Amino acid sequence: MFKSKRNALLGATLIGAFFATNAYAETTLNALFMAQAAYSEADVRSMTEAFSKANPDVKVNLEFVPYEGLHDKTVLAQGSGGGYDIVLFDVIWPAEYATNKVLVDVSSRITDDMKKGVLPGAWTTVQYEGAYYGMPWILDTKYLFYNKEILEKAGIKAPPKTWDELAEQAKIIKDKGLLATPITWSWSQAEAAICDYTTLVSAYGGKFLDGGKPAFQTDGGLDALKYMVSSYTSGLSNPNSKEFLEEDVRKVFENGEAAFALNWTYMYNLANTGKDSKVAGKVGVVPAPGVAGKSEVSAVNGSMGLGITATSKHPDDAWKYIAFMTSQEVQNQYAKLSLPIWASSYEDPAVTKGQEELIAAAKLGLAAMYPRPTTPKYQELSTALQQAIQEALLGQTSPEDALKAAAESSGL
Repeated sequence: MFKSKRNALLGATLIGAFFATNAYAETTLNALFMAQAAYSEADVRSMTEAFSKANPDVKVNLEFVPYEGLHDKTVLAQGSGGGYDIVLFDVIWPAEYATNKVLVDVSSRITDDMKKGVLPGAWTTVQYEGAYYGMPWILDTKYLFYNKEILEKAGIKAPPKTWDELAEQAKIIKDKGLLATPITWSWSQAEAAICDYTTLVSAYGGKFLDGGKPAFQTDGGLDALKYMVSSYTSGLSNPNSKEFLEEDVRKVFENGEAAFALNWTYMYNLANTGKDSKVAGKVGVVPAPGVAGKSEVSAVNGSMGLGITATSKHPDDAWKYIAFMTSQEVQNQYAKLSLPIWASSYEDPAVTKGQEELIAAAKLGLAAMYPRPTTPKYQELSTALQQAIQEALLGQTSPEDALKAAAESSGL
């Protein structure tokens, strides 16, 4: 009798322990983000903490890498059969990621409210051949930032509306001895240079591909590179631009060493209100200029999305996290470094206050976003173009020959 009672108690204890363990069982998600531009690492951690409070049974491990490592980290982890559940991806990668089954198709998870509420252009970030491979998260393009104080000292009444005017104004500033090199760019041999190049391709009415074949070596694509080389060799652009990424551009501009800079949204509030910025309160922003007779403004689609990897063992929880991170409530709360994807957010004073000038520029810039080419072979094409731009800037070859060589080695 005593023995059977003891067994019953032992059984009850084991059952209780089993349910207690499962009641507090944690799903662990691994998420990969980038450690530059747009939302800061602190912002992403803060957003994730809020998610964890609302979902105590889900733990999210965060990993941050420079943008330049984001693609390879994602692909290598996929090849090893695991690693990440959620990854941040650039607008240029859905074709490759869909073709190679890196990301899962989440079309069935996209609700009607999401489709109606998100700005139409933002959806191009995550789509390939009619399917959705994630949620858009960072809606971004490059803007022309300018130092209001320097322009005023130079007697310039308004920022440039064309790329030729930019060169003219930079020359005035240089000739007056206000700055030795008034323009700064991110032209390192990296994707950053392709984003600046694409902005100019859009201004000059160029095309990357025509019928799936390279077309950037002619017309607007060639004019864009010629402009870059002219700006560089004229001495109007910071000579270190050929080694700069976006954060280098921000630091030079914030230090008061540039009158003009092409950069992403995040620079506006950091430069204009940041405690370490020497130009706080003096930062102006407008859409990137156009070309007379061809365009009013220019812009590159630099948006990014959050997707679920094909190797994730927890796709439902991964989607729950993505839906939270891309929700209007969260995006509105963190709208100072990256503008929301939600159309109605732009009517919210909490979003617009203090950055009215940026939002005025965004209305024009976001509407003009030009895509980098959509192809599964994008990485090869980008690498070829990066090399062409660098060689042309350094005078190792002409813009014409550089782009011809890139077209031949692009794999298209």
